[in-house]
Amino acid sequence: MIVVLNGDGSPGVRTDERRFAKTASDTIPESAVVALLRPGYADGEGHVSPGERGADIGDNYTSEQLEAVATAVSAYRHRYPKANVVLVGDSGGAAIAANLAGIRPDLVDGIVLVGCPCTLPEWRAYMEQRKPAIAWEQPVASLDPLKTAGGIAPGLRAAVIVGAEDEVTPVRFSRSYAEALTLRGIATDYRILPGRGHDLLNDPEVIAATSRLAASLPEEL
Repeated sequence: MIVVLNGDGSPGVRTDERRFAKTASDTIPESAVVALLRPGYADGEGHVSPGERGADIGDNYTSEQLEAVATAVSAYRHRYPKANVVLVGDSGGAAIAANLAGIRPDLVDGIVLVGCPCTLPEWRAYMEQRKPAIAWEQPVASLDPLKTAGGIAPGLRAAVIVGAEDEVTPVRFSRSYAEALTLRGIATDYRILPGRGHDLLNDPEVIAATSRLAASLPEEL
């Protein structure tokens, strides 16, 4: 079971998570794939998920948002009790996936993080310098993936992927998280893709990494 979590921004700005879900479903054997809209977000067809979206400044990776996503993932897990669950998160969705793996390890068997703001305070400070007109300096209740990593189950499999030319979530924010997982003994496929930027979710390398991770998971009994 592959659950795709959208990035921050409107459908016209962020990478198309529905396209990734369709490609993954067609490519990865014996998979069921769903694009799950995070609370308050809309897709390109006008569907809107209930809840508060926030201001897209790293303010909506909160316990409340995580609980809403966890409820949906739990329902999928109940529907497919013998399936492994892999979360694929793009940008802000990657922060949600990482945090959920840390605070609800019972729900998640694998994570694929694409362009992750995985060291949240440092990333928000970087964005404040990059876009000073936006209120990045205001306090938020979001969880920092680097701090929730300690709760990740030892048997989880992870892929952390970032574009070498990513100016929204530069390499260092993924590298620190991947190193933290590796130090904990978590099997982590960490890749920096040369010449790629932030719009990465539908890159063939991400599909390939997701396929490899899915194939590496043990069969559920």
